[in-house]
Amino acid sequence: MTRREMREQAFVLLFEKMFNAESTLQELAEFADESGLFAVDSFAMEIAVRTMENIANIDERLSALSQKWALNRLSRVTLTVLRLAASEMLYFDDIPVSVSINEAVELAKKYATTEDASFINGVLGSLSRELADSAE
Repeated sequence: MTRREMREQAFVLLFEKMFNAESTLQELAEFADESGLFAVDSFAMEIAVRTMENIANIDERLSALSQKWALNRLSRVTLTVLRLAASEMLYFDDIPVSVSINEAVELAKKYATTEDASFINGVLGSLSRELADSAE
């Protein structure tokens, strides 16, 4: 399984979590496996768990960067993709920032619109510059 496929699994889990707040990620993963959708890879679960553990910080950062767009006005797909990529950028040192951005744009192209992909690219580009500035 490729990392892209693992990210897509993490995306699906996080997206489902938005609709099933009372369910744990583990329960959602078990449902995906039992229903024959897919068996969740450990890397996908790690990304999803770390995203949920840090969701308040991630949302705070995204909110500051998504100028003129409140997070509650974004589509659930766009918000999920942003959260996933921001989590990778902030909490996974072994994943290059450029890879996280590119993969997020590809997810957006698959599950959202070209406009959403452009918006995501812009917000994550801003986060990338912010991270680079703080590293100096």
